[in-house]
Amino acid sequence: MRPFDWIVLAGTLVLIILYGVYKSRGSKDLEGYFLSNRSMPWYIILLSIMGTQASAVTFLAAPGQAYTDGMRFVQYYFGLPLAAIVICISFAPVFSRLKVYTAYEYLENRFDAKTRTFTSLLFLLQRGLSTGISIFAPSLILSVLFGWNIYLTNLLMGGLLIIYTVTGGARSVAYTQQLQFFIIMLALFLAGYYMVSQLPEGIGFTDALTVGGKLGRLNVITTGFEDGSFDWGDRYNIFSGIIGGFFLALSYFGTDQSQVGRYLTAKNLKESRTGLLMNGIVKVPMQFLILLLGVLVFAFYQFHKAPVFFNQYEITRLEKSQHKDQLDVLQQQLSAIDEKKLSVLSNYTKEGNNDEMFAQLSQLQDSVHMIRTGIRQLVKENGGSDNDTNYIFLRFVIDYLPEGLVGLIIAVIFLASWGSIAAAVNSLASSTVIDIHKKYFTRATRGDYSYSRIYTVVWSLFCIGVAMFVSNWSSSLIEVVNILGSLFYGTILGVFLVAFYGKKVKGNAVFAAAVITEIVIIALFILNEYDAISLGFLWLNMIGALMVYLLAIILQITVYNRRSLVR
Repeated sequence: MRPFDWIVLAGTLVLIILYGVYKSRGSKDLEGYFLSNRSMPWYIILLSIMGTQASAVTFLAAPGQAYTDGMRFVQYYFGLPLAAIVICISFAPVFSRLKVYTAYEYLENRFDAKTRTFTSLLFLLQRGLSTGISIFAPSLILSVLFGWNIYLTNLLMGGLLIIYTVTGGARSVAYTQQLQFFIIMLALFLAGYYMVSQLPEGIGFTDALTVGGKLGRLNVITTGFEDGSFDWGDRYNIFSGIIGGFFLALSYFGTDQSQVGRYLTAKNLKESRTGLLMNGIVKVPMQFLILLLGVLVFAFYQFHKAPVFFNQYEITRLEKSQHKDQLDVLQQQLSAIDEKKLSVLSNYTKEGNNDEMFAQLSQLQDSVHMIRTGIRQLVKENGGSDNDTNYIFLRFVIDYLPEGLVGLIIAVIFLASWGSIAAAVNSLASSTVIDIHKKYFTRATRGDYSYSRIYTVVWSLFCIGVAMFVSNWSSSLIEVVNILGSLFYGTILGVFLVAFYGKKVKGNAVFAAAVITEIVIIALFILNEYDAISLGFLWLNMIGALMVYLLAIILQITVYNRRSLVR
């Protein structure tokens, strides 16, 4: 990066830290530290929820996802609006009425202590691991692109956010996420503007969309059906998005303390519901626009020569390896195809939307795909990571955006990471203090604030430790965050569904059902990984939730010998 980029990067990060510390004044007790004294208006709730779920992974991986696979990933969020309605009807009123600190407190009132503890431990396990991976994923990309030491990058990504997270708790997190969100949206808008402005003369925004659409990148809706049968292994389609995405969103926003903790800070139930509903409305178009950036990058590289592999670090390694000659051949072939593409597209402004021209371009794009597949194979044989999807957007940023804006985009990566990680660490600390420490160690209120800050530091260090542990893994870990959540979310959601809609079921039955279900879900995941079955990870959320619910009812009626009527 150039000097002005470093100035913009450092200035933006310092601004966020100082703003968070300033806004954290007054958070000196348990309710203030974890719930901001239940004083937040709906728009802060909205921005806090969006800031928590939109990690750096969203802004790095989503454009690359659209570049390689089109926009069908947006279907992943189609179940969210419906889930928001259910949460506003069933979840939020209960949490608001009981004035709980964590969602899992309710489970002890409804069932028993062991069910509460088991569910909170599932949350702590998956959220702690996911947060560590959330630190590592952008750290890996930055370290590769800029040659930074991965361990120092992990410390930088995870360490600085501790300053305002530990200092101010939920209030600091909420207000910094508000500012972070506006900075992120501004940076992405400017990036999109520069993409279009650097297209050839006479080529505009609609032309870029036409090119992207003709080459299969505007596949917003897909059915999952192939040759007349439904592909259960297809991860992103309208059915897995609406059904599987509904259960995932219901569990994430209804039972994950990192999200529940955001709307528990609301001044009243109405503000909480408004923030949740607005998130359900805004999230899908926001994700659509982020994916659209990937389509614009794809169209941009039809008119400009694209890197042979977006992870330049791996190409540098290949050039020094025994595969150098093979790489040179593939690079020469790609250059020849790029020249043909530019020749074909030179007629675009003259002839407009010509089907024959796009047919030629599609064939050339298939050839590009084959060459890139060959290069990925060489990278893999050389012991590197063959997944460069997550580097696509940032590679464009570094190569083409003007000085200052590059620094702002890098700052966005830090800010998005901080927003989601800070909220996650705050929720980990709150669940540890409320569900574990005050339950099993001391019920006294004295020292609660100090313990809260201590556990915040402990979980921050744990998450940084996870990032350090996985630092020699592949960059495909970015997708692991969503898969990891699906291993636990269904079971947790099932427990809450029984609590709300299975009024006659008692604690022993739901506890046994949850343990059995979690074992089954992990077994299904392992079988899928070894290709014994074909099952997209989104379906695990539905299977887990329904299995806990049905199994708890069956166990209550049979094993525990009680008549049960489901309300």
